[in-house]
Amino acid sequence: MQARRTARELALLGMSQLPSTPDRLEIQEMEDVVLAAVRTLTTEGQESLETAMAELQRGNDRLLSSQTRAADLPSARTMVGEAIALAQSAINRLSTAVELPELVQLASQQEVHSYAVKILVELNTHREALDSCLEAAMVDWQLGRLPRIDRDILRIAVTELLYMGVQEQIAVNEAVELAKRYSDHNSYRFINGVLRRVVDQMKTQSSSLL
Repeated sequence: MQARRTARELALLGMSQLPSTPDRLEIQEMEDVVLAAVRTLTTEGQESLETAMAELQRGNDRLLSSQTRAADLPSARTMVGEAIALAQSAINRLSTAVELPELVQLASQQEVHSYAVKILVELNTHREALDSCLEAAMVDWQLGRLPRIDRDILRIAVTELLYMGVQEQIAVNEAVELAKRYSDHNSYRFINGVLRRVVDQMKTQSSSLL
């Protein structure tokens, strides 16, 4: 269980840094996958810190001006609060980047590597079908408008459902946990809803074939 959970994290985080062609993915070594995931986390952490610093500066400037304009005080407080949240997110990303190699070391490295690569190979082989399935399950929204991390979490879950024989409850629950860990606090509910509709569609299609 822990090995597969770690593999999902590696697949999610390394996806943007690794090749997209299945034949090149299959020859990626464990070190390549871990390095790709760590690079993603550190890049996102650095970007969040830079944004937080800019937001803190804006909040500070607004606080200074609020000494003469009381109306500016609420917006200044909001800016500082948002900056603190961004900084916390950045710290979490950087902390995870440090912890990830140790998680892989503690888990079965071969199982982690094999499962992470299998997810990525199946996902990239069937990407068009996966996206069509997800588009059909979206309500008043489009897959392309989602944040990249949310799209990739959904793609991993549907890959496991359709092409890797993972039980529905496990695939959905693991996707929700990934969203809680790597996306914002509202995304996991949205992802859960989309995947529940995907599961319902699968059941409807199976029933129609009987």
